[in-house]
Amino acid sequence: MKPQAAHRAGALPLRRMAGLPLHRGAHRRPGAALGGAALLVSLLALLPLAFVLWVTVQTGWATASALIFRPRVGELLVNTALLVACTLPLCILLAVALAWLTECSDLPGRRLWSWMAVAPLAIPAFVHSYAWVSLLPGLHGLAGAVLVSVLAYTPFLYLPVVAALRRMDPALQESAASLGVPPAGVFLRVVVPQLRLALCGGGLLVGLHLLAEFGLYAMIRFDTFTTAIVDQFQSSFNGPAASMLAVVLVACCLGLLALETWLRGAARYARLGPGAARPPRPVRLGWFTLPCLLLPALAATLALGVPAATLARWLAAGGGAVWRWGEIGEALGQTLLLSALGAALATLAAIPTAWLSVRAPGRLQRTLEGSNFIAGALPGVVVALALVSVTVRVARPLYQSVATILLAYALLFLPRAIVALRASIAQAPEELEEAAGMLGRSPLRALAAVTLRLAAPGAAAAMALVALGIANELTATQMLAPNGTHTLATSFWSYSGEIDYAAAAPYALGMILLSLPMAWFLHRQSQGGRGR
Repeated sequence: MKPQAAHRAGALPLRRMAGLPLHRGAHRRPGAALGGAALLVSLLALLPLAFVLWVTVQTGWATASALIFRPRVGELLVNTALLVACTLPLCILLAVALAWLTECSDLPGRRLWSWMAVAPLAIPAFVHSYAWVSLLPGLHGLAGAVLVSVLAYTPFLYLPVVAALRRMDPALQESAASLGVPPAGVFLRVVVPQLRLALCGGGLLVGLHLLAEFGLYAMIRFDTFTTAIVDQFQSSFNGPAASMLAVVLVACCLGLLALETWLRGAARYARLGPGAARPPRPVRLGWFTLPCLLLPALAATLALGVPAATLARWLAAGGGAVWRWGEIGEALGQTLLLSALGAALATLAAIPTAWLSVRAPGRLQRTLEGSNFIAGALPGVVVALALVSVTVRVARPLYQSVATILLAYALLFLPRAIVALRASIAQAPEELEEAAGMLGRSPLRALAAVTLRLAAPGAAAAMALVALGIANELTATQMLAPNGTHTLATSFWSYSGEIDYAAAAPYALGMILLSLPMAWFLHRQSQGGRGR
């Protein structure tokens, strides 16, 4: 009997002894109310996609085709294809190499190097480009974009690969080795196939970041669809050209999602049978220890040393004059306020979908959840364009209001909240929620008093994940925030746009200090597979 079935079977005598009904439907459940709420959230999440389709229809085929099938769009497509084709393989190779060295070998200082591989998450991508452009002013174009992208986004692949290596059963590798397969063959034929899901998921995340990023490529002077849309919007205020570029960008995002689904396939790699997972014996590097140390040391120097040295240089050059404490304090306060409100809204909006995915899985639930994830995969500039158009045409008083920017944050970071909440709700026993209903609590009160209280750690993690994204968000904030709003990210961008790198440095430092605790949290999460 399965553990969950056994648990429910064991609960039946207790219900019988207490004189409670034996069937699960004996009390009302909050499914209908939460289903309606999840449907409403999903409809809002599909607003950017609906906007793209509506703009295409309104523009007309003749105008739309003229704007889409033009040389400029072809140039942007080539840039996008080259950026993804060059960056993703390098990220995969670097992430797998670092993960294997820190998890499967006897590399000295493995825990330190593991943290160093994750720490670049605390540095926003556009701060990476700021550091490198300050160091090498001539670093522009595809080469600069690929270099900075690899350094900024490799941690998104390193984390899932480390988690997969920690869950891997070493008996499979030992069996292959006992059959005479050389070490390289064991790695390629046994280890790599089991990393397939991690590589697909991490690669998708990196690919979507490559499509959506604005600040990094604007500073490195490499044209992408996102930079072109922002430029077009600022010059013609959401003209047809910007909208049609958004159509092509959305098509690229959906194509990337479809490609990841196809590459991931239906294969699953799980350990069956009795027993517990055990850590593998670390591979002895021997004479290769020193050369192997060079890789994590070089990666840490480029991804962490260059930004740290650049910030120290500009802070020293600016002296006390760059510490405009009034402006910095205001930017920090507004960043914290928007992050807290946006995180709370996104987490609250994620509760219905997360609850349904655990308590009432089905085709409709998967459709609603998929809608939220598709919307979360769209770049911030597309979400901002959709909300600008809706508020200008339908709800003018909401244009450039706090409500609009908070809605944009919720739509952009809803998937993060759903994932964190879903895992936490799954660990809350359903029987406790049913028991609260049988004792007279209303369905929603039972949900709040029992399930959400037990899921509080997951809710806190969801809010922290969303707050991290909001604190470093740039494009949607620039386009939607009320006049007079200055976050750390927008203030940094304003000063760096004026080539006043010394004045921008305190804001970059502030974003890094705010992000470090979350990077450490993600690092600790990745270490939870098994002990070392």
